[in-house]
Amino acid sequence: MYVPKHYAVTDQGKMLDFMKKNSFGILFSHTGAEPMASHLPFIIDESVDEYGRIIGHMAKANPQWGYADGQQVMVVFHGPHTYVSPTWYQEDNVVPTWNYVAVHATGIFKASENPAGLEEAVERLTHQHEAGQPQPWQPDFSTDYTKEMLKHIVAFEIEITSLQGKWKINQNHPERRRRRVAERLKELSGDMNLQVAELIDADLNA
Repeated sequence: MYVPKHYAVTDQGKMLDFMKKNSFGILFSHTGAEPMASHLPFIIDESVDEYGRIIGHMAKANPQWGYADGQQVMVVFHGPHTYVSPTWYQEDNVVPTWNYVAVHATGIFKASENPAGLEEAVERLTHQHEAGQPQPWQPDFSTDYTKEMLKHIVAFEIEITSLQGKWKINQNHPERRRRRVAERLKELSGDMNLQVAELIDADLNA
């Protein structure tokens, strides 16, 4: 990822926190002949290794895991993003741009068909996303149905070896322009616009 210095984020904790809050990402790998990508939910476990690990599972019918096993892969975590019109700056000699936040995590992919590993991956991912439900659903690994479903997935872990963060929120512009962009985004409303406006405000007030 191309990251000019004014957009670069190197705080590991900040990047891991972003990954946890935006845990549906894209797994990229290569077959040797062509690139492959899968859109997946992930678990971020920062309790192990230097940078932590990414845990998940995918359909066994998905050929990506076979090619990726033991190889270097990249997972892209993307956050709020929005278009910025040059009219918002209220000045001359400006151009359109796009504000966005992203983290690229690189690491070694290790697949597993071990039943215990499959159950752990499913249970942790389920708990992560069911925690906010009024009556959280829990998998029952003793049923024939669940045992059959587990036969159709593969668990994996990615030991993270590097993290790259980019917060592109108009840092290359003077404060007055950035405040105008944030105000305009608030006027437009919408989740994406409001989230980007909050990021600009937080950066200006840091």
